[in-house]
Amino acid sequence: MQERYEQILDIGPSNADASGHLSYPGIFMVLQDLAATHAEVLGWGFRALAARNLFWLSVKTQVRIFKRPELCTRILLRTWPEKPEALRCNRSYQICDMDGNVLIAGKTEWALINTATQRLVPIATIYDENSMDFGETACPEPFLRIPDKFEPTDEYARYIVRSTDIDVGGHMNNGAYPAALFASFSNAQIAAMDIKGIDLVFRTSCFEGDELVLQKIEAADGSGLDLRMASERGTALLAHIQLG
Repeated sequence: MQERYEQILDIGPSNADASGHLSYPGIFMVLQDLAATHAEVLGWGFRALAARNLFWLSVKTQVRIFKRPELCTRILLRTWPEKPEALRCNRSYQICDMDGNVLIAGKTEWALINTATQRLVPIATIYDENSMDFGETACPEPFLRIPDKFEPTDEYARYIVRSTDIDVGGHMNNGAYPAALFASFSNAQIAAMDIKGIDLVFRTSCFEGDELVLQKIEAADGSGLDLRMASERGTALLAHIQLG
């Protein structure tokens, strides 16, 4: 069925980190590319939507990590749309080993925006609910609510948005945010983190040349980190890293 899409991928050096595993930003890049490919199959790809002044807008993303695949191993990717709401819809993902064991599960909340009016349009504009077979969510827990309560003293890094961060929509690509976020940590710091999950909430678009202020709050019990990336226009990204 077209609603269920699978793809096989070899983990190469370009999406692996210093530990020899699929990198944390690489997880989001892989899932984003998978969603884009499946959207093309379903007729909801970039070109088809652009012809109608429509564009997919990623609102939230959640991943739960059980085991990261290693460099030069082959993985099975799965994705499917969940039953939509009026103006929002979720897409589920699984990254599996070749025996079908789930290594990473994820979901993204999407909205559909009219690029001429900058207004959200009903998902039914492209979804035909009566003829589609929607799947259950890969991540049953709700999207995390991340409080936007950061102080100037929480700043720990800054990042300049580069030309390589910009996508065909003219703004910072969703996959570039976690790349910038994890680039603010050293390899030693990342290696010391036992990361079980990552939640991202996208707020305000960023553009080439923007300076982003990165802020961080650590949970007192060591269970996680709340993070914020903000430009002069306000909060661009809220993130939570769940630690084991």
